[in-house]
Amino acid sequence: MKTLKSIMLGLVLLVVCGAAKATGTDAEKLTKNYAINTYIDAMSRGRLSGLTDVLAPDAAFSMLRGTKVQSYSKAEMINYLKENRNVEQTCTINTTIVESNADISLVKVDMKFDGFVRSNYVTLANTGDGWKITNVYSVFK
Repeated sequence: MKTLKSIMLGLVLLVVCGAAKATGTDAEKLTKNYAINTYIDAMSRGRLSGLTDVLAPDAAFSMLRGTKVQSYSKAEMINYLKENRNVEQTCTINTTIVESNADISLVKVDMKFDGFVRSNYVTLANTGDGWKITNVYSVFK
């Protein structure tokens, strides 16, 4: 009976430790790939899960439309995306790493629609809380 209790206790500890290790910390989850994939999911599929985690508090969004640059704050962009939640865009997506090092990364996300391409230049910074999107500049061609 004592052996059975010891085995059960060992199994319970193994499961608990395994589950705790699997979740990891928020900073461990916030990798470059996770941040850019979360952004793409929000922009192309309307899936907002985790988006606020990958956006820096002072994230800026700019769009060049013709000769005018329109700027939006994080709150304005989140509100817009909430209004368009779960709307799937009919486009193909291609990502290109323009520049990357241990501290900052610039990723070009092309969203190709019928008749035009929206190129998003996404700047990610390695903050103390993981990789965060600090700036997005969009150009329409």
